[in-house]
Amino acid sequence: MDKRVYNFSAGPSTLPLEVLEDVAANLTNYKGCGQSVMEMSHRSAEYKQIIEDAEANLRSLLDIPENYKVLFLQGGGTLQFSMVPINLMTGSKKADYILTGSWGEKAAKEAEKFGDVKIAASSKDENFTYIPEITKDMIREDADYVHITYNETIHGTHFADIPDVGDVPLVADMSSCILSERIDVTKFALIYAGAQKNIAPAGMTIVIIREDFIGNAPENTPVYLDYKTHAEKDSMYNTPPCFSIYVAGEVFKNLLAKGGVDAIHEIDVRKAAKLYDCIDESEMFTCPVRKEDRSLMNVVFVSGDDAMDKKFVAAGKEEGLVNLGGHRSVGGMRASIFNAMPEEGVDCLIAFMKRFEEENK
Repeated sequence: MDKRVYNFSAGPSTLPLEVLEDVAANLTNYKGCGQSVMEMSHRSAEYKQIIEDAEANLRSLLDIPENYKVLFLQGGGTLQFSMVPINLMTGSKKADYILTGSWGEKAAKEAEKFGDVKIAASSKDENFTYIPEITKDMIREDADYVHITYNETIHGTHFADIPDVGDVPLVADMSSCILSERIDVTKFALIYAGAQKNIAPAGMTIVIIREDFIGNAPENTPVYLDYKTHAEKDSMYNTPPCFSIYVAGEVFKNLLAKGGVDAIHEIDVRKAAKLYDCIDESEMFTCPVRKEDRSLMNVVFVSGDDAMDKKFVAAGKEEGLVNLGGHRSVGGMRASIFNAMPEEGVDCLIAFMKRFEEENK
């Protein structure tokens, strides 16, 4: 295939074409310095500028207050399933988890190794097809924190509003929705997000943590798993995921040039709305997620026939619409339409869906 496909993968995901082209142009000789970012010392003046600019631009995009640290770490969201309880479940040794899908389940299971985990609310009773209602009285007042998965990549659900958990610190996994909408960072004690969905190549995870939650890890905590280690060294304790941070910084610049989070959110809303409308108007496809809880980033749908679903995914690939299969744990289809998915890609998918339905009545 001599042209780029429309990549609907949930991660690693599509990146802005203009960023990829700029990175490619600078790949072997970054801005005339005679070397690639991939081979550049992370202690060099050139790289110091790259990582400082990346942080500054992310702070601008999300209005991150000064009393929050931004950390660029490794290990994906999965490592944060451990680092969060190690560093934060240090008072009452209690944490409340709200389960809205597979990733929340994994996070809660990992946290159980470090303390008393309570499932405060869950939508598992209906296969994670909705966001459960959460009220303050459901949360233990002495919990060290409450954990939510803001957008569930596998099941296609999303919190429409930040839940009110009272005075208990709130922690959110925003791996698959960060930078797609304006959020009030001050409502959270900690936000983490793997980069490979909406930001950069795999290999880097962003942690945004309020400073008073740093420095509480037990003395026997492995050095890399203590947020204090990274906060004190500005994410440079050891060699960071240099290239992923660099590309993330270029994506941040690109997003700012396009008008920031508010501007991209308008486009994301429009893309998702037209795709959901297509599904809802279809006689073949359905979306199992409750309308008010549907994700803007991960649109899941099924035909009700596994063989037909597989045929659809295969036919889509032939049309240059790739990675439309649902997660292996749930099947069906999933179109991940992150910030970098152009609107034309969604339009092409919709046209293909209508054509496929007509041909397979």
